[in-house]
Amino acid sequence: MYVIVDIQGQQFKVTQDQKLFVHRLNADRGADVEFENVLLVDNDGDVKVGTPSIEGAKVVVEVLSHVKGDKVLVFKKKRRKGYQKLNGHRQQFSEVKVKEIIA
Repeated sequence: MYVIVDIQGQQFKVTQDQKLFVHRLNADRGADVEFENVLLVDNDGDVKVGTPSIEGAKVVVEVLSHVKGDKVLVFKKKRRKGYQKLNGHRQQFSEVKVKEIIA
């Protein structure tokens, strides 16, 4: 069984006991968070597609930790003008584990 759920504007295909990284959630470590915007449920071939979401379906996740992602370097340059700019960015993520899928 898997579901497609919308978490902070991103769609994730999740299964039971799966760990994944999502954009930082405003929750403490060990807290349970529910996401009710379930777009699709596949229960061993029995597929339900929401319009836009499925009533009564939700995904419960547990926040494991808050981490920083890899550094992304943004380099800008204009040739023959002497202009160079280097910026770095590290995105904040939350590692979550899917505890329960309620279809």
